[in-house]
Amino acid sequence: MEIALLKNKIAHREYVYTHHAEIERRSDNLTLAQVETALLNSEILEQYPDTGRGESCLLLGFAGSDPIHVVCGWRGDKVAIITVYIPKPPKFLNPRTRGTH
Repeated sequence: MEIALLKNKIAHREYVYTHHAEIERRSDNLTLAQVETALLNSEILEQYPDTGRGESCLLLGFAGSDPIHVVCGWRGDKVAIITVYIPKPPKFLNPRTRGTH
């Protein structure tokens, strides 16, 4: 996935939230605006060529000083936001580094 294309789609609001992403977003008390801000200034941390549902990637962006991870894929020509969360231990040692669990 290309970051410039993803950001363009987000900027033009050509994206959809999956049910799972919405649940995860709410559980971390993230607003839609925070997630959109994070996506617009994100970088790709990991690329997943094909997980059985097509290509996807893990993005890291910030809303202010808050790191936000977003896994994105495609739903037709729109970006599908698959999950959204705040990276924290034990899964992540810091926003860019996976933990041992």
